[in-house]
Amino acid sequence: MNKTILHKNKLGYGLYTIPDISRILGFPQSTVSRYIKLYWDKKVGTELYGDSYSWSIDNRTKAVNFYVMIELYTFIHLQKLGVSVQKISKIRTQLTKELKTPYPFAIAGILTDGKKIWYEFQDSVVETDGTRQTNIAQIIHEFAKRIDFNSTDQLAVRFYPKGKDSSVVVDPQHKFGLPTIKGTNINTEVLFSMIESGESVRNLSTLYDLNESQLKDVINFHQKEVA
Repeated sequence: MNKTILHKNKLGYGLYTIPDISRILGFPQSTVSRYIKLYWDKKVGTELYGDSYSWSIDNRTKAVNFYVMIELYTFIHLQKLGVSVQKISKIRTQLTKELKTPYPFAIAGILTDGKKIWYEFQDSVVETDGTRQTNIAQIIHEFAKRIDFNSTDQLAVRFYPKGKDSSVVVDPQHKFGLPTIKGTNINTEVLFSMIESGESVRNLSTLYDLNESQLKDVINFHQKEVA
């Protein structure tokens, strides 16, 4: 793996604020904010770079790139499974050195089968029935099914919030990484706001040259926000 990617944002790496990440990954904004501030900025960023992973928009709104967002999902779920922050931090630092990338939790080799993560964490969670350790690999593997990886460097390149059967995709190469309809540059939030305003699915289908199934995927993705 010879591609070096800086921890700070570059064109094509996406731009994700805390509300964006909350909507895409389905975590509360308070959780996302806490992890970015306490872990990615104060710990990882300061220790590795003497700097933060996030940057500010208008000097107040924090944002991160696509790879940090993918890593956040992995990190938060590992802690929910009972792995300590200290253990996750230690293993992530180890994997960063082994894989020579600042984004080890966004690499295909780590996520696609979950075996590496299970191996690294198997001694950190104790359950009498042994099921928790198995779930670590299983959950990471299921998450990886929603990601497309680059064949060259194995890094995540696209994320499907509702799975690959849905038309909604998060691709940092399109609309700064905001959710779009796969194969287009059409922002799903724009479509959903029009539907909320009373525009019919049939009219939008004709106007944007989309089928009704694609528009139903948009509704399914966004409706939780207003539920």
